[in-house]
Amino acid sequence: MNAKPPVDAVTPAPPATVRNAPHAGNGGSGRPTADLRVGLVGYGLAGSVFHAPLIAATEGLTLDTVVTSNPERQAQARAEHGGALRFAGSPEELYDAGLDLIVVASPNKTHVPIATGALKAGLPVVVDKPLAGTAAEARELAALAEERGLLLSVFQNRRWDNDFLTLQRLLADGELGEVQRFESRFERWRPQPKGGWRESGDPAEIGGLLYDLGSHVVDQALVLFGPALRVYAEADVRRPGAQADDDTFIAITHASGVRSHLYVSATTAQLGPRMRVLGSSAGYVKYGLDPQEAALREGRRPAAGEPWGEEPESLWGRVGSGDSPLTGGGCPVRTVPGDYPAYYAAIGEALRGGGEPPVTAHEAAAALDVLEAARRSAREGVTVEVAL
Repeated sequence: MNAKPPVDAVTPAPPATVRNAPHAGNGGSGRPTADLRVGLVGYGLAGSVFHAPLIAATEGLTLDTVVTSNPERQAQARAEHGGALRFAGSPEELYDAGLDLIVVASPNKTHVPIATGALKAGLPVVVDKPLAGTAAEARELAALAEERGLLLSVFQNRRWDNDFLTLQRLLADGELGEVQRFESRFERWRPQPKGGWRESGDPAEIGGLLYDLGSHVVDQALVLFGPALRVYAEADVRRPGAQADDDTFIAITHASGVRSHLYVSATTAQLGPRMRVLGSSAGYVKYGLDPQEAALREGRRPAAGEPWGEEPESLWGRVGSGDSPLTGGGCPVRTVPGDYPAYYAAIGEALRGGGEPPVTAHEAAAALDVLEAARRSAREGVTVEVAL
């Protein structure tokens, strides 16, 4: 089987024992009615551009407290989310603050200790990707959450990118036949390193593109085409002064027989297609990134009843065979609008209803199995088997 059903058509797994929000009254109906109060750890790129706006835009969730001691970030957060927003100097201050959910959007190396502390304090947790530095750590967190009966989810927002949703629909409808190869690219042209922990060469920082953008493309490939059997990778440090991988290629052989070729790079002078998917009867080629990140960076926010995540017809991908889409081959296919707000809407439903979160820690661990195999493959120049 080449594809899972579209995100909005997945049959929910049997409900896990997840602790309902403790501070949301139910008004006698048996279901909570008050907003769930969210504490956000970190207000850098991930916290300010992605998590805070999406939490604030989600009906039934309220951004209550932000952990940052940086005065400039406090001022920014207050300007963007109102004067009632509270601040804390450390994650530990959130544990007895009457919150219903902790969101971890701090640097990668802090994900495991902060998530562990929150779970031990009895609080549900969302963690930005990657959940951990190793699959073993991810599975330990999953076991802790299950032991405590708490929600633990990973923010894999790229499952709600417009191209990914469109491809899921095409696969579910059988438009491409049997998929043979999946090519996915997150390429950028940033010849000068920005510095900071994301580009640090210190292994403790869990930086570099393999664990950054690689977390997205690997997760997408596993959702679409199932478990990995073998992994081959090449990781290079191209830019003068750079310390961590900035030009990386990952090849996955899936148990389904599909081969995924995944590219993440900051050194691509000419960008390739975002996706090229080759099947037995047709292919799908899509250029251009989903517009939601750019919209969020520009300060735009999703709102009920307003268009969100849509792109112009000129950017639609094409399905066809025998010719290049750049020379008119294939037929344009309307791109399904991207839908990052769906992630936190699903988190709210899981907290209130006790069901599975939209992305599980076990799925994150499977992706980390691939990332660890890719790191070893690039270091040793070998193909690595992945245990199923």
